[in-house]
Amino acid sequence: MDYRKLLADIVILQDVDSSEIEPLIVRPKDPSMGDWCLPCFKFAGKFRKSPAELAKDVVSRIGAYNFLEKAEAVGPYVNFTLDKKTVAREVLDRALGEGGNYGGSEEGSGKTVCIDYSSVNIAKPFHMGHMLNTSIGAALYRIYGALGYNVVGINHLGDWGTQFGKLIVAYKKWGDREDIESKGVRGLLDIYVRFHSEAEKDPSLDDEARAWFKKIEDGDSEARALFLWFKEITLKEVGKVYDRLGVKFDSYAGESFYNDKMKPVLEELERDGLIEESDGAKIVRFENDKYPPCLLVRSDGATLYATRDLAAAIYRKNTYDFYKCLYVVAYQQNLHFMQLFEVLRMMKKPWADDMVHVAHGMVSLEDGALSTRSGHVVFLEDVLDTAVAKALEIIDRKSPDLANKRETAEAVGVGAVIFGMLYNGRIKDVTFSYDKVLNFDGETGPYVQYTYARCKSLIDKCPREGESEDLSGIADAEGHALVSLIGDYPDAVKLAAEKYEPSIVARHVMDVAQAFNKFYLGHNIAGAEPAVKNARLSLVAATMTVIENGLRLLGIRTPEKM
Repeated sequence: MDYRKLLADIVILQDVDSSEIEPLIVRPKDPSMGDWCLPCFKFAGKFRKSPAELAKDVVSRIGAYNFLEKAEAVGPYVNFTLDKKTVAREVLDRALGEGGNYGGSEEGSGKTVCIDYSSVNIAKPFHMGHMLNTSIGAALYRIYGALGYNVVGINHLGDWGTQFGKLIVAYKKWGDREDIESKGVRGLLDIYVRFHSEAEKDPSLDDEARAWFKKIEDGDSEARALFLWFKEITLKEVGKVYDRLGVKFDSYAGESFYNDKMKPVLEELERDGLIEESDGAKIVRFENDKYPPCLLVRSDGATLYATRDLAAAIYRKNTYDFYKCLYVVAYQQNLHFMQLFEVLRMMKKPWADDMVHVAHGMVSLEDGALSTRSGHVVFLEDVLDTAVAKALEIIDRKSPDLANKRETAEAVGVGAVIFGMLYNGRIKDVTFSYDKVLNFDGETGPYVQYTYARCKSLIDKCPREGESEDLSGIADAEGHALVSLIGDYPDAVKLAAEKYEPSIVARHVMDVAQAFNKFYLGHNIAGAEPAVKNARLSLVAATMTVIENGLRLLGIRTPEKM
């Protein structure tokens, strides 16, 4: 049941529709004040009463309902306390009845959401700095999918630009095909770093690099063959990491894909009188200098990110007819996306407002930031390997007899890294620490996974006795708090989509795990009277449902034993 709507319907205020009341009904910060509350400030002026007086009037008009234990006025608030057994029955029936679909819906049916995320650079390492972007994008992909949307995951590959000319120069001067094949992207990184080091001493190398990139643009057979080889090496390697993360894409159309799609866009801008020449370059200037001019073509004729992104946006609308198009990209690109969206508005694209920059922070390690040019990078594959190895050490120490230890360590180690990326708001910078993310007692992925395994152990060791359930066994403060969180899980998933914020799901799952452990420590399950035991086991099963579903949306597996 949608209790917010039910409560709005029983509040009687003359000439005020329940649709105006419903959004105001919220959870009180202090659970002792009830399950829901309605602040009366908004309507006090309309009725020429103080908020406190209006709250008393509202309560006086509320009748008796089987789902409502009491309504009381506390200062300017109307506090609603629900009947705990009624709520428990409804929440358990829904959570257990829907199972793996609990938290999902069909609200997005018939609508397509495009999500541009991860966007690795060809011939550059898939490093730790990409983890936040990839985790957020993949979580949103799953969240929107759970809500019934048709989701298109796009890996907008960084597969164009003078860096490929640099790589060809570096390869021809210092590279070895066998060595590169053996080392993969690490081998490409070695010669890329060397190029920058040598170019500082010999700037003519940059001219050679530009000349080789021009050959790629012109379709030169040798240049194109090397370019495609670099691309093949990269995609093969990053594909292995994506598999470990449970990440998939529906399109790998990168920058090079839009090479022949930019000309029509530039011609349209010319026809609309939006482009002007500036020192040989082509720019779009914004009204009242809202933003700095958007550079589309350099004086040497080269196009830029903005040109390709305009072409990509138009292609995506024409191809997918998206309801929304999300760009999961770090906040350093804020200006780029403000310019991009504004140019589309100036082009009179009615869908320009359906495009969203989902900005996020940056990832650093405890010993500093990451830089590809200097070679100071930490490969994401190495991070995952280290996290899994450390998880295995902990499992060996805590559960030496556990079967499938390596498989469990993979789920725990990789899950710990993902949860560490998604637990805080996406706009925050992340300083990654193995010790923090692998702490089994903190606000971490392993803590939530361990809670799931504890629930599974209880279900396995405590079989139900008969079918009757005495809901009074879960109607105390701890039981009701857990029931309420389980009941709120679908709203958390919906809000995560509305806010483009996977941390809402991560934090809700953490709240459920913590509430369960508090309930577990204070309640005897195995030794309880059969009907009470059955009710508590249903609550355990519903807890498992929420944890499993929530972690799955985040891309984290739930081992049954740890």
